[in-house]
Amino acid sequence: MRRDVFQAIADPTRREIIGMLTYQKMNLNAVADHFSISRPAISKHIKMLTECGLVVIEQQGRERCCSASLAQLSEVSDWVEQYRQFWGTRLDNLDKYLAKTKKQKKHAKRKSD
Repeated sequence: MRRDVFQAIADPTRREIIGMLTYQKMNLNAVADHFSISRPAISKHIKMLTECGLVVIEQQGRERCCSASLAQLSEVSDWVEQYRQFWGTRLDNLDKYLAKTKKQKKHAKRKSD
């Protein structure tokens, strides 16, 4: 099954794991200690994050340490940016329309006074 970054960030637990690993490397047990779900469940989340390229696991002695690799999030950023531009343009046009309408109402009110 092909995994992508959107699947990875769809789950709040995985987003929290990414957030934690952004600030520091942690071993698998340390990551699991932050959650009230089972260690095997955390391992599944870490596995998906690894398959999506958002987490890198390195063997350090007997421990496996996880760190964030956020380059893949640029795909999400690019996707969001296209909608930001679309809605930015739309909202700018709405602002102009509302300003024009307000000006016209003010002008009409002055004429009637």
